[in-house]
Amino acid sequence: MTALNRVPSLMARAGTASALTLAAVGGSIAVPGLATDASAATIATKALKVAASKKGAPYRWGASGPRRFDCSGLTLYSFKKAGKKLPRTAAQQYNKTHHVSAHSRKAGDLVFFHSGSSVYHVGIYAGHGKIWHAPRTGDVVRLQKIWTKSVWYGRVS
Repeated sequence: MTALNRVPSLMARAGTASALTLAAVGGSIAVPGLATDASAATIATKALKVAASKKGAPYRWGASGPRRFDCSGLTLYSFKKAGKKLPRTAAQQYNKTHHVSAHSRKAGDLVFFHSGSSVYHVGIYAGHGKIWHAPRTGDVVRLQKIWTKSVWYGRVS
C-alpha cells in the first residue's frame, strides 16, 4: 500500500470532524512516506546540483571557485553553497565524512579515489556509476564514469 493510498484510511480514523477542522484552520496532514519538495532537497542533492552547474569550469590546482577548481575545491565549494562546511583537501574531507559502502551509496555522496590508504582524488556521486569532478590540469569540471574500483564513499552529515 502506498502512502497516497493510506490517506483515506487515515482520514477515516481521524474522523470527518477532525479533517474538517484541520481544513478550516489551514492545516495539513502529515502522511508517513510522503515528503514535501522542500524536505526532499537535501544538502547532498543541493551540492550535487551546484557541482553540475560548474560543468566546463577549468581545473586549477589549489582553486576552490567560483570559476576554477581542483577536485577538493569543487566539493568544498559545492557543499558550502548547499550550507555545509568541509575541510580543504580530499584526505581531510574523507576523514570528516560518514563512510558508506558502495551498496549504500547515494547521489550526493563523496567518492574518494585511493591508492592503498592514501586518498588522492574526490568527486560527488551523481548516480549510475558517475561522478561530477575536476579531473586534472588541462581538463574541466565534468561528469564521468568511475574508472576504478579503488574508491571509498563518504556521506556528509
